[in-house]
Amino acid sequence: MSLPAVLRRTALPVIGAPLFIISHPKLVIAQCTSGIIGAMPALNARPAAQMDDWLAEITEALAAHDRAHPERPSAPFAVNQIVHRSNDRLEQDMAVCEKHRVPVVITSLGARADVNDAVHRWGGVVLHDVISNVYAHKAMEKGADGLILVCAGAGGHAGLKSPFALVEEVREWFDGPVALSGAIATGRGVLAARALGADFAYIGSAFIATEEARASEGHKQAIVAASSDDIVYSSYFTGVHGNYLKASILAAGLDPTALPDGDARTMNFGGDTTVKAWKDIWGAGQGVGSIKAVVPVADLVARLAHEYRAAKTRLE
Repeated sequence: MSLPAVLRRTALPVIGAPLFIISHPKLVIAQCTSGIIGAMPALNARPAAQMDDWLAEITEALAAHDRAHPERPSAPFAVNQIVHRSNDRLEQDMAVCEKHRVPVVITSLGARADVNDAVHRWGGVVLHDVISNVYAHKAMEKGADGLILVCAGAGGHAGLKSPFALVEEVREWFDGPVALSGAIATGRGVLAARALGADFAYIGSAFIATEEARASEGHKQAIVAASSDDIVYSSYFTGVHGNYLKASILAAGLDPTALPDGDARTMNFGGDTTVKAWKDIWGAGQGVGSIKAVVPVADLVARLAHEYRAAKTRLE
């Protein structure tokens, strides 16, 4: 199965993962004009009415870029929708996405046929993120167009499956669009994802340490300073297992080696504790050791592209 036309409009096979709090129009526009799919969570627009303004800003900026640079048009953008029952904004945010005909919708924390059908009615594509082959089957049964495989080492909410295992299991029965997430922060990692059978690398942590990201300077510098040893996997903060920076847990006065389990039934996207994920407790993946400086998005994408081409050349 070939990729939908909208997903073929990239200069590099990368999707910038939607980062809660951090992704906003400036980051998305920079990602798309650099040739990769940029994404942001709908819930980052606060109040909800801001979502309309943000999507207008993104679509107008990308259209202006394409008029000025027909030789290198922008990649499409994506909006992440949390379809978990605790998201009381979903219907409103979906209506705004329909108004602006968002080309790609990334769904998380549940799969819903009605959401997928709505996106298809306006001509969009749905990618659903999953942590296992079981959930991948469920997503496709509900009508998703493609899958994001969130494997071990991914930042934020993440699974424990090895990408070698999960990609193989999914590719046994699914030949549609697949993105792979999990500790990818170099062009070599992008090529490895492709070699495994994925169509895209799904990269988040590296884009936290960019000038356009709406992260605190402390978060950006903590990313730069960290290695994989500084990543803690816990369900305490949101009720769903995720990867976080040890430094932020320590700064909150907590012992990262003695965190109790959280409860998914009380998940509220801000945490059920005295500290808040993702404001106080910073998400990051195990690929942070490859991130050495805070740079503009264009420079990061250029580095990824250079490393990707160099890695391909070495294998030829």
